[in-house]
Amino acid sequence: MTELPNLGPEPGWHELVPPQTVAGRSFVSGEPQGDRLRVRYFTSEGGALVAKVWFGPGAVGPPNHAHGGSLAAVLDEAMGAAAWLAGHVAVAADLHLKFRQMVPLGTVFMVSTRVTTVDGRKVRTAGTLRSLDGAVTYCEADGLFIEVDAEHFGDMAEEAFSVLAGARADAKSDRDAGEG
Repeated sequence: MTELPNLGPEPGWHELVPPQTVAGRSFVSGEPQGDRLRVRYFTSEGGALVAKVWFGPGAVGPPNHAHGGSLAAVLDEAMGAAAWLAGHVAVAADLHLKFRQMVPLGTVFMVSTRVTTVDGRKVRTAGTLRSLDGAVTYCEADGLFIEVDAEHFGDMAEEAFSVLAGARADAKSDRDAGEG
């Protein structure tokens, strides 16, 4: 087993624990002890969805570097989660990625995401994969997500709404504390 990297929160971040219907089943974030990908999601002080991610030997593409598809999968899941956090039950329809630098295996990175626009059922998102200090951008992405009926997700939707409501309450509490 590979040693667990430090995917702990930065100051002001709150962990976003996935619903039990997702935990252990997500291709991207479902194996917290695996050797492919390890992802932990958080909300930042402003309420945005952020994550720490580690690409292990199971994500190899070019020697000693992560496969581009693993970066795409992480950004797809994170941008979709950002849409859900903003209240949009949506699935990916189109993703566009710009690979800026090769991603070395065994390193922890930061993902930041946001919803950029909403037009009817169309939810546009953006995301970046950067070094922890923010100095190097490895990948940038934008996506089009389409809102769908929550019934498509069964029990997962109800669990997700509960988790996300708690995350939004944490973010509001942080904002209120900052104004006081």
